[in-house]
This record gives sequence, C-alpha cells and structure tokens, in this order.
Amino acid sequence: MSESDTMPDITLSVLDLAPIVAGGTAAVALRRTLDLARRAERWGYRRYWLAEHHNMPGIASSATSLVIGQVAAVTEKIRVGSGGIMLPNHAPLVIAEQFGTLESLFPGRIDLGLGRAPGSDMRTARALRRNLGTGGDDFPELLHELRAYFDPSMGPYTPGVRAVPGEGLSIPIWLLGSSGYSAQLAAHLGLPFAFASHFAPEYLLPALELYRSGFKPSEALEKPYVMIGMNVIAADTEEEAHRLATSSYQQFLNIVRGRSGQLQPPVDSMDGLWTEQEKAMVQSMLRYAIIGDRETIRRKLPEIWAETKADEIIVTCQTYDHEARLRSYEILAETAIGT
Repeated sequence: MSESDTMPDITLSVLDLAPIVAGGTAAVALRRTLDLARRAERWGYRRYWLAEHHNMPGIASSATSLVIGQVAAVTEKIRVGSGGIMLPNHAPLVIAEQFGTLESLFPGRIDLGLGRAPGSDMRTARALRRNLGTGGDDFPELLHELRAYFDPSMGPYTPGVRAVPGEGLSIPIWLLGSSGYSAQLAAHLGLPFAFASHFAPEYLLPALELYRSGFKPSEALEKPYVMIGMNVIAADTEEEAHRLATSSYQQFLNIVRGRSGQLQPPVDSMDGLWTEQEKAMVQSMLRYAIIGDRETIRRKLPEIWAETKADEIIVTCQTYDHEARLRSYEILAETAIGT
C-alpha cells in the first residue's frame, strides 16, 4: 500500500515565484525554475504557474510570459501558466497576443490566470502603465476586452483590431483573488477561481462560499472549480522542515514591515528577529501552511481539503537551498500523489 492510499484524491500544482536568494542572481533563480519544472512534471504535478511581480529584488518572474514559454519548452505534458498576469498592468491586446503565441507553440498546455492587483507598489505601477486608470475598478472591462480578442463572437472591443496569434484559440482563463471581488466575478462569468490563501487566508472560506453559491454555468465551465494556494515546506524530519521555514518566516516578516528583499538563509531561531505581534501576524498569514515531515502532510492536508473542499491545491515553497526546495516538492508528491 502506498502512502497516498490514505490521502484524499487531491490534484496538486506548483506556484513558482522564481525566488532570488541572498547572494544569488536572477539568472540562477530562472535556471532553478526550469530544473524544478522538469521534476514537477515527473513527480505528477498538474500545473506549473508563475507569478507576476515587479520591482522586487527577491522575485525573478516579472516577465511572466517569457518564463512560461521557457518552462513549457523544457517540459512535455504539464500545464504551464500564470498565477497570475496582473491585467491592469497591460493592454489586453498584448496579453491576448502573448498567450495566443504560447498556445500556438504549446497547444493544450497553457493557462491564463488573471489578477486585478498591480503586483507592485504604486510608483512601479505608474512606471508600468504610465497612468493608473481606475485602481482596478475597470478590471471587468479589461477582462471582457481580453476575452473578446480570443472569441470575437463576444463582440469586438475595437472594430478592425484582431489578436494574431490569439483569435479563435481556446485558452482556459482563471480569475485569481484574495477577497470576494474576483470570487463573485468568476462566479458570474462561469470561470474557474483560484484564491491566494498562501498569503491572505483570512477571507478564504467566505470567498469560496460566494463563488460556489453564485456560480453560473458557462461554455467554459459547467460547475464551480476552486484552486487554493498553500505554502508547503516538507523535509525528512520535522525539525529540519521548521528550520527551513525560517527563510519563509523572514520573507513574510518583510511583508508585514512593508519591505522587500532577497530570500534569506534559514536561522536556528526567529527569537530577536520579530516581535510577538509580528510573529502572530506572520503565523496568521500562514494559517494554511504545512511545515513538517510526511506524517504532518498526511495529517494536515486532508484537514485542509475537508475544510475547503478545494478541487485543486497549488503549492509554493520558499526555501533558501534549492536542493531542499526540490526535496520538499518530492516528499509532498510521494506522500500525496504517490509518485
């Protein structure tokens, strides 16, 4: 009997932020992304998504579409996509052409996950977009324009303008969010929904209820489909997993303090690095994290699945050491997928 026989049937995917570690470079981070993607496919993960962030010295996936293309080129079957493209940063036509190109090169393997946040600070958002528009209020209009480039039957947004490549291609569009806004919009449009519970867990269950209760079937999707984000740091021992996790703790502590930086090495203790209030805030953000050995995974993963009834879980792992990161995803796959 394999370890997975006691586990619920959960589809697992990978969310990669292409972390740049302290003393490292973006080039090294991107090479490690390609290495992890090859292995994730072999270990049985369903998707490999990359996140768009800008002006962050610890994240190398800012040119998200380019990295998606590289990951798709070194893999064969795993779905590759964005978790997500921050649509307000871009002209919808550009995204339609980029993902139309990706789908043309790698047919049947590309996902387009979309968010309405800037993925950056306001100064960086201005540099990206030149003007800040309506602060995300125009997201439904931008989304409709994008979808119309793929499917002109929805009504051309700009008559005479076509997305080539893009037009006529069937590319799954997901809405991503950390509140009820995208949950309700995804439900109204009948699209799959992914919630960012890997850093904003407090509204997860209400958002899922909004999505499921308000869902309207569409040509894209007959019934609700939910994916939730989760931090997982697995190791062969409980003690090693918790030590590795201190790199992630330091990263979340930077978020609490409004800072950004490269991923730091693990430490023996976080005492003295955070206050009790900061510790509580970080632990709150990691409510749905799994940190530990195989037994911890076997205990906690079914609990989270039972609480959320998620159709899919997308996992991010932030460790300083690349080999430890690979091992974490391998242990999770061995325990929950059975590879």
